[in-house]
Amino acid sequence: MSLSPFHLAIPVYDLKATRHFYGEVFGLNEGRSSEQWVDFDFYGHQLVIHEHPKTASQESVHSNPVDGHDVPVPHFGIVLKWDEW
Repeated sequence: MSLSPFHLAIPVYDLKATRHFYGEVFGLNEGRSSEQWVDFDFYGHQLVIHEHPKTASQESVHSNPVDGHDVPVPHFGIVLKWDEW
């Protein structure tokens, strides 16, 4: 199966902390960046974090029950094979 890469841009209110999470904790390779945004290689896709004042949805966390777990809204992720995880 060939990959059809997507571009996902998300607002973050703490660029430094989010850059550390995706780059150092999660281990994503960093691409281009500026003082207000950073590109990451998200398993062949482009994840961009853009500095933005805290949004209303970030002020209070909302979740929905899914299979017996509280899943935060919004969220995104990647499905990996077990050996990649």
